[in-house]
Amino acid sequence: MITAEQVTIGFGVGTQPPLGRVHNLTRAARVLGFDAIWTVDHFLGFMPQSIWDKDFSWLADPAGSPHAYFDYQVLLGHLASRAGNMQLAVGVTEPIRRHPVLLAQMAMTLSHVSKAPPIIGIGSGEAENTVPYGFDFSRPVSRLEEALELIRMCFDSQGAFRFEGSFYQMDDAVIDLRPKTGNRPQLWVAAHRPRMLDLCGRFGDGWWPALPYTPESYEEAVRTIRRSAARAGRDPAQIVPGWSNLVVVAKTEKEARRMLDTPPLRFLALLAPDYIWQSFGHRHPMGEGFGGLIDFTPQRYDRQTMERAMRLVPVDLVAEAVMWGTPQSMYEGLGDFVDAGLRHISLSPVGALVSRKDAIYSLRAVVSLLRKLRRHGLPKSSSHPN
Repeated sequence: MITAEQVTIGFGVGTQPPLGRVHNLTRAARVLGFDAIWTVDHFLGFMPQSIWDKDFSWLADPAGSPHAYFDYQVLLGHLASRAGNMQLAVGVTEPIRRHPVLLAQMAMTLSHVSKAPPIIGIGSGEAENTVPYGFDFSRPVSRLEEALELIRMCFDSQGAFRFEGSFYQMDDAVIDLRPKTGNRPQLWVAAHRPRMLDLCGRFGDGWWPALPYTPESYEEAVRTIRRSAARAGRDPAQIVPGWSNLVVVAKTEKEARRMLDTPPLRFLALLAPDYIWQSFGHRHPMGEGFGGLIDFTPQRYDRQTMERAMRLVPVDLVAEAVMWGTPQSMYEGLGDFVDAGLRHISLSPVGALVSRKDAIYSLRAVVSLLRKLRRHGLPKSSSHPN
């Protein structure tokens, strides 16, 4: 048995209006004893307005927009007094719209207003939040590498310092704000490919992936991160392997499988990059080399294009791209990931997009599952077909 202390639980409270809903979710997470509340940093959501109607999802409001987002920095500061001992987290920001010095200052400020160390999830960015707004999205991983080094320098500097990079230059810069004692911010890197996993090992306090994994591929990624940390002279055991995971949960396996063959779930499979599709023996409808959520800019796809792409999504691939099943089978399946190194989990019940009935059951089941994880940990040597 993996003890509850070895697995921490995150809860997504969202970054979208209305603010009252964010308050209610934060209050629920605190009452249920979760360890962290997660927000996101977006100008846009991934859902195209062109398909945002009742035919797509019962939750859609054609008169509204799926692209209304609060600024996560202001929101986390606002939630600090409501979060109690939970960590405040963003999953994830990037150093294209947010200069690394500003990210460092924000993180250290959060450490003074929160009771637990804030988690700054950071990645290389996505086209949708940069390209339409005139930000340079070239060489994003190289930019992230410099940014991570610079943020660490800001956390540790005293007095004037210099930094000479291709993207950022500091000349007698001074960032003398220090984190609150014992509450140093944590950098969690959103990494999937080898180069990003290497950056996580060199600079990260945690790993925050969001793409599908098998227990075997997850374990191999953890090994890659730890090897990189060891080469950099860091303690590999101090890096927390996490996972932001999409789940479809129902009373029976048959019901869960039915939910996979619906427009919202087919759409989510399109956000997986082509290399994930190829690993399951399929070709991405958007073309070879398509980067999935990295390349996807929702307002540039009309309804006809999206409907055609969704029709080409094999249901078997959807079954590989999300974790699905009953609460019990999901509980057992997560045990394989804990054996593979998982130590922090946040579950997003995407089945809630399918129908009101599925939404009510999904939300209750996921909360119940997270409470079970919180109290009892996860069983070892589990076996689940997904």
